[in-house]
Amino acid sequence: MYNHVHVEDRAVLADATDLIAHYGELAQFEAAQRADRSRSLGNVIHFCRWRQVERTIAMLSDDEVTGTIH
Repeated sequence: MYNHVHVEDRAVLADATDLIAHYGELAQFEAAQRADRSRSLGNVIHFCRWRQVERTIAMLSDDEVTGTIH
């Protein structure tokens, strides 16, 4: 789905794996809901962070290998 996802820090991966463990296939939807809630509260920093978590979940859930393989 995404060619490249920038992971800012380990906390993004921790948030993504926590949501996957707790919500399963709905983890990406939950991250999007949290981002929307943050946006509606005017918190742009948390909005961007939850969108990044959402993209990371999509990347982790993808069966295809994309980008450079090291």
